[in-house]
Order: sequence, then C-alpha cells, then structure tokens
Amino acid sequence: MDISNVTGLYANIKKELSKVIVGQDWVIDHLLITMFAGGHALLVGVPGVAKTLMVKSLAKIIGSDFRRIQFTPDLMPGDIIGSEVLEEDKTEGKKVFRFLKGPVFSNVLLADEINRTPPKTQAALLEAMQEHQVTISGQPYKLPEPFFVLATQNPIEQEGTYPLPEAQLDRFMCFLNVDYPSASEEEDIVKRTVVSELPEVKAVTDISEMLEVMHFLSSLPVADNVVEAAVNITRLTRPFNEDSTHAKYIRWGAGPRASQFLVAAARVWGAFNGKLSPDVEDVYYIAHPVLRHRILTNFTAEAEGITPAHIIDSLIKQTTAK
Repeated sequence: MDISNVTGLYANIKKELSKVIVGQDWVIDHLLITMFAGGHALLVGVPGVAKTLMVKSLAKIIGSDFRRIQFTPDLMPGDIIGSEVLEEDKTEGKKVFRFLKGPVFSNVLLADEINRTPPKTQAALLEAMQEHQVTISGQPYKLPEPFFVLATQNPIEQEGTYPLPEAQLDRFMCFLNVDYPSASEEEDIVKRTVVSELPEVKAVTDISEMLEVMHFLSSLPVADNVVEAAVNITRLTRPFNEDSTHAKYIRWGAGPRASQFLVAAARVWGAFNGKLSPDVEDVYYIAHPVLRHRILTNFTAEAEGITPAHIIDSLIKQTTAK
C-alpha cells in the first residue's frame, strides 16, 4: 500500500459516481474525506438535489453492505438497532430470548430525513456512531467495520421535525450543505434522467480494500504545525477567548473532537492529492464542514447577520495572518 493506491482509488470512485451524480464536486470530496477518515456525515439540502442517490450509489461503488432507514415520527429505537424476541428452544424445551439485528448492522447506514424522528429514537444512534456497537439488555454487539452513518436532512420544513441535539450533531464529522445545481448541470440532469436511462454504477473496490486504505491513511505522519493550526482554529471558536475576533458572537464553540476531526480529515485530503503528510492549507480546506455545526451563535450575531460560516472565514484569516 502506498499513496498512489489512495489517489487511484479516489479518482476511480469519483469517476464512477459521476455516471449518476452531476456536479456536487465539493460535497462528494468532503463525503469521501469523511468516510476514509472513519467519520459520519450529515447532508443538508432541499428535496431533489440527489442526497439519497449520492449515498446509495457511493455505498454500491465501495462494495459495502448498505441499509436505509426512512426516519418518521413513529420510528422506534428497536427499528434501528434491533430487538430481542422470545422463542422456544426445541432442544431443551424452554423459552429463550434471541436478538434480531436491526439495519444498523451494516457498513453504510443511510439515515434518511434524520430530523423527522423524536430525540428518543435519534439517541439510538449515539452509541453506534461513537463506539461502533450497540447494547441490548447489557450485552454489547459489535457493528461491522467500517461503519458509516450518512444522514440526510431537509432544512426548510419545520412541521413534524425534531432538531438534532448538540451531542448527536457533534458525532458527525462533517456537516455538508448540498446546494442547487447550476443551470448547465440541471440541464444535464434532465437529459440523463428524462431523455435517457440513468446508467448503473458498479463497485470499484470492496470493504477489505477500504479498511486497508483507511489503516494506511491513519498511519501517515502529521507535522506539529498542522496539529497546532487545527487546535488554534478550534479554540478560537469558543466564547470568552480573548484572542478570537468573533468571540462576542459565540454562545458555544467546538470541543476537542473538532480538533481531532480536522487533523484526521486534513490527512485524508492531503493523501487524495498525493501528499504523504498534510499541510496547514488542508486543515483550512476542511474547516467549514467540521466546525459549522459546532458553533452556536448568540443574539448579537443574529441581530448583526453573523453566521457560523462568517465566523469560520474570519478565524481562518486571523490564523493565516499570524
């Protein structure tokens, strides 16, 4: 395994995905960064911008075991992680409990419209996302590796939705805004889907190779200045930080997990571009999707029209000016 295997696999996946997804290069890049770094991603966009198609196609391209859950208000935790059923053991003539695994036992779990289910059911994913296991009646069950939660969310509908708690948002490595396509891209989409049949994607790798590449990426060295850059920008997102130019707008900032994610994601993005070690610029490239959902702004920011994106842009300029 060397860096050419990584760059080659990255190019092959993007080439195959381009058969069904038009444009969205930024989203696809950050989705692949998240997965090869071993993280989870939240894709937020209006209906019809191919969020679900992107995830389903990507799961097929990497040769993974894929499950989809349509989150609804009546969804229960057992519908996600599984449940115990009482069965008769014919050999011993007594009743025993047997655990039936839910759809969470897969490599890629698509949590479609994750904000449509109550917090009780959303919380069923917390242990799975962090520990890669679920616990039933005190018995832990390991999930298959690798394990990715790729969730979608509609940002415009309010009725019948439940905002994700901060604890769950923090478990997503990247928050990805899926925007409208350009005019030329939309024309291409219509031609592909209405005028002709959408082509089928095929697997270009498998789970064993994915694990091998992920292990190789995790072993790549990271220079101290890259770690310092990640920690500095994370700490500047916190309120009451006298060094931050935007501290007065922040009610709550990113924790140490953000620093870890910045370094891990920067290492993957650097490798995608043929680098054996990431640069500081790679940290800044991944900063927006990693930090955006970890910055809670206050009333002052809302009154002045300051968003987390504005704050991140300002902090990047502040750190690069030093």
